[in-house]
Amino acid sequence: PKPWFLCKLCQVVWNKHDISMKIGIVGLGLIGGSLGLDFRALNKHTVIGVSRRPETCAKAIQRGVVDDAHTDITFVASADVIFICTPIAYIASTVDQLIPHLSSTTILTDVGSVKASIVRTVEPLWPNFVGGHPMAGTAESGIDAALSKLFVDRAYVITPTQKTLPDSIAMIESLARSLHSKTYICTPDDHDRAVAWISHLPVMVSASLIEACLNEPSDDVLTLARTIASSGFRDTSRVGGGNPELGMMMARYNRDEVVRSLKAYQTQLSTITQCIETESWSELEEILQHTQTSRSTFL
Repeated sequence: PKPWFLCKLCQVVWNKHDISMKIGIVGLGLIGGSLGLDFRALNKHTVIGVSRRPETCAKAIQRGVVDDAHTDITFVASADVIFICTPIAYIASTVDQLIPHLSSTTILTDVGSVKASIVRTVEPLWPNFVGGHPMAGTAESGIDAALSKLFVDRAYVITPTQKTLPDSIAMIESLARSLHSKTYICTPDDHDRAVAWISHLPVMVSASLIEACLNEPSDDVLTLARTIASSGFRDTSRVGGGNPELGMMMARYNRDEVVRSLKAYQTQLSTITQCIETESWSELEEILQHTQTSRSTFL
């Protein structure tokens, strides 16, 4: 078998670190809050959190997301494992603030949807860092959006490098599996190229669909479209109507792969446009038959 650092989306199964511990969460929004709910529901871990806003800390305690919370980032320094659930732009600076207060054995991990740029920046700062991406979420944000069992049967991708400590990888994998997630290991670069297709490109395409509809010149037609919009529009526009900050961070921190996927998508749109303009119905039908049979391979 290949060494772990050469695996590409290989499922791992080590449960050596299935023990009680203190878990810290920095950023008590949708993902951080949902992690807290599920880790506490296991009735084995102590979960502490940090948020910039005192009211968020209070609400997190009230909702049972954490055992305790504070606005001072050093509050989580005593944790065995710290999940950094801030927006992508603040992950590196959060690590910088934490480092002076951590034990050398503390494991840091993140939940960002982009991995290569994060891992390249953070790994030199803290060797005991494991890149991670739980692929779950909703269109909502904030502590009120936190949900229990959000990660059940969802992919949790772990992105180590050759420098990442194997025991730390196993710890994060074990914690992810305790949430009933499907855990996978791949390189940070492979992760970013894959999610550009199935996560970041759909956000840009969906947003473009909404903008295109809003550019309809007739107010009457636009009103009618809004009135009769149903499941087709709802399904294809959902991710484009999500958190704008998240979409912007996807584009900014995974720029090369997002641009590459957008250009490939433009090429495919041009092909379909040409089929319709030239009334090449058999060619269009062949494309649609292929996409009908292929969609299930992604789901």
